[in-house]
Amino acid sequence: MSSARFRFTTRSGIGINIFNLSTSNPQYRNYQTRALSSLPSRIPQHPPRKTLPASRSRTASRYNPPTPTRPFTTTTTTMPTPASSNPEIPPLSKSSSSGADKKGPPLPIRPSSSVILLSPTNQVLLLHRVAKSTSFASAHVFPGGNLSEFHEGDYYPLPTRDGELHRDSEAYRLAAVRETFEESGILLARRKDGGGGGGGGKEGMLELSEEELEEGRREVFGDRVKFTAWLEGKGGVADVENLIPFTRWITPQNQRKRFTTQMYLYMLPLNTTTAESQTRTVVQTPTHDGGIEHTAALFDSPSTWLAKASAGEIILYPPQFYLLTLISRFLPLQSSNYDEQREKLVSFLRRVPTSLVKHPTSDIPWAEKVMSPEVVSFAKQGSYGNGRVILGLAKPGRELMDSGRGGDVERVVLVDFRKEEVEEVKEEQTEGGEVVKKVVKTAVRVPRDLEVMERAEAMAMAAALEKKGKGSKL
Repeated sequence: MSSARFRFTTRSGIGINIFNLSTSNPQYRNYQTRALSSLPSRIPQHPPRKTLPASRSRTASRYNPPTPTRPFTTTTTTMPTPASSNPEIPPLSKSSSSGADKKGPPLPIRPSSSVILLSPTNQVLLLHRVAKSTSFASAHVFPGGNLSEFHEGDYYPLPTRDGELHRDSEAYRLAAVRETFEESGILLARRKDGGGGGGGGKEGMLELSEEELEEGRREVFGDRVKFTAWLEGKGGVADVENLIPFTRWITPQNQRKRFTTQMYLYMLPLNTTTAESQTRTVVQTPTHDGGIEHTAALFDSPSTWLAKASAGEIILYPPQFYLLTLISRFLPLQSSNYDEQREKLVSFLRRVPTSLVKHPTSDIPWAEKVMSPEVVSFAKQGSYGNGRVILGLAKPGRELMDSGRGGDVERVVLVDFRKEEVEEVKEEQTEGGEVVKKVVKTAVRVPRDLEVMERAEAMAMAAALEKKGKGSKL
């Protein structure tokens, strides 16, 4: 059984599909003379689970963040910078490059949204993907997907000039609410008449019957009615104001499918009647086009999700692991003061600088951080990190080079990609109408042995082993 360590010792407190990465790949053999900071990106960003136009999924629940509908803002805090905490990092204007990157302009990129959804007891919703999925196969992921020209047509296509494609907007927010509804059945919407004061409490939420929700999911899922039109017919509007932007992820240039994914945090109301047992109920997702995207949806604590990944019980890809690690410190199992937990989490998201490391990315708030993961070190099997790669998160990708934007310079993600055979139970109906269960085995490459670590510590360890001649393959 593999073990995923998530040691987290930083002083300030994030979906990505990663595939086609193998320790035997001959492309890595040419890197022996390159500096760690100039390696090409090898990790694609959290691809959403559908293509345009979308088709989708279903269930139900409700909402409330500690901050009302006013715009999300950041506060600046003066923080000392220790002289020993500044890892050597290349300027953001110098993006990682490879032969593929230099051959032409960046490949087309798809806009998408994803939501870290907190339950009334501050648990996080994850969806379990099927083994045959082209993205996040067999993994647990946050709800989300591509922007749809049909549903977000009033705001789509997005402008591509001056980096506007990679900024939070109404289109991304509407897609986030729609995808969450389609994939989980949870409707993040308020009453159009503003009942309850519109401050984000349960009183102002649009509440519909189970039958109305299920019928709406089928209609929106099948693109038979626009999501905003369906909401208006029910007397509601999407609650886009209470989505808190929490980083953006861009697939590196060297991948066939590329995405720019806006992540959000959303908190369901604390003053809900939803019981703990109801919150943890498994939700079956419907089929479409003869296939199933997810097998279940479940709320659980961030620390529990991380522990399950550590035990090899579930698959978490680096972005989900990273985000869950960040928020887990504010949502401990030992405390039941959910309002205080949320206040601390929101305070962390608003604080600037975001890191004690003196670097331009530290002055970028979490709402505006952009991460395009890149391999900054690559280790042989059996050497440092048990054969894991070190993924840097500081750079925003080629599209935003010289834009002044960036990600997290303080932390890296260590991960080992392994080819494993996963089992999945499927139900099939015989000609006689009998439903039988069938076990299907699929070989997939999965991330294991994940860990979020301070970049300075990880690079120092890699450099020490490289000096001994047994660690780095650079």
